[in-house]
Amino acid sequence: MASERPFRCSVFIGVSLDGFIARADGDLEWLTSRGAATGGDLGYREFSDGIDTVVMGRGTYEPGLTYDPWPHEGKHVAVLSTTLEAGNDPRVTVYRSMEELLRGLAERGTKSVYVDGGQVVRAFLRAGLIDELTITTVPVLLGEGLPLFGPVGGDVPLAHLSTRVFGAGVVQSTYAVERPWTGHFPRSSSL
Repeated sequence: MASERPFRCSVFIGVSLDGFIARADGDLEWLTSRGAATGGDLGYREFSDGIDTVVMGRGTYEPGLTYDPWPHEGKHVAVLSTTLEAGNDPRVTVYRSMEELLRGLAERGTKSVYVDGGQVVRAFLRAGLIDELTITTVPVLLGEGLPLFGPVGGDVPLAHLSTRVFGAGVVQSTYAVERPWTGHFPRSSSL
């Protein structure tokens, strides 16, 4: 599956030291409150400038509706969801399955995809679709919350590309997914 697609897929995400991307209620204050102490946007702007499409699930999309301005202006935004009503937000395209999403992205001529949200990241990893992971670790233990990783269908071999240390003890590491990892593509890819 991974070799058939005409686009690259990357993850750029913040996690607590114990591996959570948000509190159980979706709260990100522990991440966003670091602000100026970290020394800037942690490379997000440069990363964002290199992508043309953002893929997320409903759990990432809905909290993002409160952001002003809309953080994905000028990007194609795809929401992978079996329950979100399509057509309510002209800024996004809703896809019901991984197969439909991949077909739609290829038909659009997508070149570079930002994969965001725990469930979607895991689904893309299981399918062997992630090329690169940039994980920014914030020095806080949440104890519980929404995990970044979980079952991904087996070992995913990674090659370390770089590590940067920012202010406030924030550490960012980038990894390439080593091939020939191809993942497995489950028949039912619902989120």
